[in-house]
Amino acid sequence: MRKIKGFALLSIGLLIFLSACSTGGTSKISIGEVTRSVFYTPMYVALEEGFFEEEGLEVDLQTTWGGDTTMTTLLSDGIDIALVGAETSIYVYAQDSKDYAINFAQLTQTDGTFLVAKEEKPDFTWEDLRGENFLGQRVGGMPQMVGEYVLKKHGVDPHADVNLDQSVDFANIPSAFASGDYEYVQLFEPTASVFEREGTGHIVASFGEESGTVPYTGFMAKQSYMDENEETVLKFTKALYKAQQWVEETDAMTLAEIVSPYFEDTDIELLASSIERYKDQDSFATDPILDKEEWEQLKTIMNEAGELPEDVPYEELVNTEFAEKVMND
Repeated sequence: MRKIKGFALLSIGLLIFLSACSTGGTSKISIGEVTRSVFYTPMYVALEEGFFEEEGLEVDLQTTWGGDTTMTTLLSDGIDIALVGAETSIYVYAQDSKDYAINFAQLTQTDGTFLVAKEEKPDFTWEDLRGENFLGQRVGGMPQMVGEYVLKKHGVDPHADVNLDQSVDFANIPSAFASGDYEYVQLFEPTASVFEREGTGHIVASFGEESGTVPYTGFMAKQSYMDENEETVLKFTKALYKAQQWVEETDAMTLAEIVSPYFEDTDIELLASSIERYKDQDSFATDPILDKEEWEQLKTIMNEAGELPEDVPYEELVNTEFAEKVMND
């Protein structure tokens, strides 16, 4: 009888130990970022400042290069969470996917590109684009759709009034502009500032300021993953929110020093000025909530570009429960 009792106590103790390890241990999570960009500073801050670790998360970050590749990797379980434009979730949903991607946390809330001209334009107006060679971004991607939206807003038809070239893939756009016969290009930071410093180009306008608030890039996961890993998604969102608040309260130079390991070839002062430019135009979301007004603006921009496959309701592809919970804790 004593042996039986002893075995029972040992079993209970083992179960308690295993339970403690399960709840207090580290959960591994893989993120695929659509590109490496200073635009994603809050995520790098969360990694470097240990905010994910504080929540018991071990994060594996990989760059998946491009919206199509990122979503394919997510849907095939190559990653758990994707950092990509919200428009990609609409494209997947429209293909009648049974396990589609759900947006649960927003990272950036404006477009991140700048209009760069090859020559200085001290008196630039959008009318200056008429008849000029403009190196645009990928068809169906947020940079290009926002670009078209802004040009139309200023009375310029991007397909009739401008010599628009969309044949160059994302990674080669900077070099193609520098060596090619283009007068204008859409560039992210810090490339835009690098060109300006080198005299290769000159920033004349911000698409982020012109297009207003929009859910430009955010975190999404498959519905099945979220259903099976609610606690992990909640912890992830909590760490992100900490980073967003931290970025909001921290100066650009400090942020540049923190994220510099992700941009080893970029001068620290240039990195700081790029971050400052994004902070000045409120590009970094200060909380993870993707609200309905932003979602409607996204669909308006997609529709203007002729890329909205169907009118997907906000409630179908956006889940704010995790964001609301961490903000209310």
